[in-house]
Amino acid sequence: MPVVQAFVVPHPPMIVPAVGGGREGEIAKTIQSYRTVAARIRALAPDTVVILSPHSTVYSDYLHISPGDGAKGSLGQFGAPEVTEVRYDPELVRTLEALCGAENLPAGTLGEQSPDLDHGTLVPLHFILAEYREFRVVRIAPAGLSREDHYRFGMILARAVESLGRRAVVVASGDLSHKLTADGPYGFAPEGPELDRRLTEVFASGDFGALFGLEEELCEKGAECGFRPVLMMAGALDKKAVEAELLSYEGPFGVGYAVASFAVTGNDPDRSFLEKQQRQTAERIAEVRGVEDAFVRLARTTLEGYVCSGSPPPIPENWPPELTRARAGVFVSLKKQGQLRGCIGTTAPTTASVAAEIRRNAVAAGTEDPRFDPVQAHELDELVYSVDVLAPAEPCDEGMLDPSRYGVIVTSGHKRGLLLPNLEGVDTVKEQIAIARQKAGIRAGEPCTLERFEVVRHK
Repeated sequence: MPVVQAFVVPHPPMIVPAVGGGREGEIAKTIQSYRTVAARIRALAPDTVVILSPHSTVYSDYLHISPGDGAKGSLGQFGAPEVTEVRYDPELVRTLEALCGAENLPAGTLGEQSPDLDHGTLVPLHFILAEYREFRVVRIAPAGLSREDHYRFGMILARAVESLGRRAVVVASGDLSHKLTADGPYGFAPEGPELDRRLTEVFASGDFGALFGLEEELCEKGAECGFRPVLMMAGALDKKAVEAELLSYEGPFGVGYAVASFAVTGNDPDRSFLEKQQRQTAERIAEVRGVEDAFVRLARTTLEGYVCSGSPPPIPENWPPELTRARAGVFVSLKKQGQLRGCIGTTAPTTASVAAEIRRNAVAAGTEDPRFDPVQAHELDELVYSVDVLAPAEPCDEGMLDPSRYGVIVTSGHKRGLLLPNLEGVDTVKEQIAIARQKAGIRAGEPCTLERFEVVRHK
C-alpha cells in the first residue's frame, strides 16, 4: 500500500489547552481544522504516521531519521509536563535508510542529538492520539540540503512505504511566516504575508511545482519553518492525483498557521514536479553555457577536467590577453540548484596571470572549500559558475562604501575578512561590514580598518 493521504499542520504549543490556558481559543479555526485532520486519520486507519518536524535533529547536510523502537516527550518547557509516548516503525526506517544510501542521498539515523519528542512532533500527536492510537511513527527532520533533495527524499519515502505494504499518512509539521505583524514576537517583514499568500495558494491548488519557484530570499526574509517539511511531503505524493484542500489559515500572533489536506485519488504521471524542475534546470544551464564568456568557461572546464581526470586541460594559446597577460585577484563561485556549492578566491594576484588565478581558484572552490564536500563528477552538469576579477583595494571609511558597487575588506591585526559586492540579501553597508567582521572573527566592538574594491563579475 502507498502513502494514502498527507497533511500540512502548524505546531504552536499554545494550541494544546494545558499550555494555552484559555488563549488557544484565539486560534479556534486552526483547532477545528486539526480535529478534522485527526478524524480523517482515524478513518484512514494507517499503519504508520510519518511526521516531518523541523524541530527534531537538524543538520545542514544530512536528513535525520529518528532511530530506535520508540520515544517519548512532553511540552514541559511550555508548562505541560504530561508525557506522550509512541512506538516507532524500525522496519520502515531501515528500508528508507537503505534506499537513500542506494541513491546517494545523505539521510539516516546517525547523530541523534536528543531522543525526546520535540514540539513539532508532539503538537500533531496531541490531536491525532485523541482520535486514533493504532499506529507507529517515523520522525524525520529536514536539512540544509536543496529543495530538489528534500523532494527526492519524499519520493524515496513513498517507495519505502509501498515496498513494505504499509498504509501511511505523512504529516508536514511547520509554521509559515513568523513575521506577519509588527507586534508579533519576530516583528514584521513585507515578505511574510507574501510568502504565506503564495504557500496557501499551493495548499489550495495542490500545484507543488510552484514550491520550486519560491525565491530563496522570500523564504529567508519571511522566516518560515515549514517549507522543507512541505517539500518532503510533496515528494511523497509525486505522480499521484490528489484532492487538495486548504482547511484553514490564520495568524493572530504574527505567525502563519495553515492546515491543509491532500487525499490521494489515483495516479497522475503528469504530476512529476521534480522531473519538470530538472528539465527546466537543464535547459537553463544549457542556455547559460551557450553564452558564457572565456573567464567562466575557463573556470568550468578547469574544474570539470580536474574532477574527471585529476588534471585540468591546458589553456588554449588563442585566449584573450586580459586572461593570459593581466594579473589580478580572482574569486570563483559555484552554485548548485540556486545554492552556494563552493567559493574560493584571492584578494591580490598570486600567480602569473588571471587565467592561472582562475584555474587555481576553480579547483579550490570545487575541492577545498571547508564548508562543503568536494564536488563529485555526477554534480558537474548542475553547477553554475561565476568569476569575479578584483581591482586593487584602497583604504576607505564606512561612508565611502556601497554594497552594490564595492566589496569590503575588514582587517584587525592578523584577522582579515572579505565580502564581495552586489550579494543577494546584503543591502546595507552595516550588514556588509558585520558579515565581513564575522567571517574574520572580529568582534563587534573591536577596532578595524576598511578597504574597498571593485570587481568585474563574469556570470
